[in-house]
Amino acid sequence: MSLIQAYSRPADTSALHTTAAWPRVWHGMTVEVALSVMAAAGTGHLAVCDEDDRCTDVVTRVRLTAVRDSPAYTDQVRLGDVADDARRRAGRARGRQWSE
Repeated sequence: MSLIQAYSRPADTSALHTTAAWPRVWHGMTVEVALSVMAAAGTGHLAVCDEDDRCTDVVTRVRLTAVRDSPAYTDQVRLGDVADDARRRAGRARGRQWSE
């Protein structure tokens, strides 16, 4: 898969149906490049795909801007890192919800 591909519908039918309208990018893309792709495409969302071209996540311009502006940001942060971080936070929140 090239760094960016546009499809009329996602290759993975289990992916969110709304990802069809968003540019699809590889999870290894850096946050800075992803923000540039968003600006060029005139969109606020990107569908993040894995090595098998399955849509695994959706990132927003707001989320990527927050990551870029954080003190922990480096130019090596990838979209997969952003998605993994969001999943960990969601898992911790679910764990607290069930333990209370």
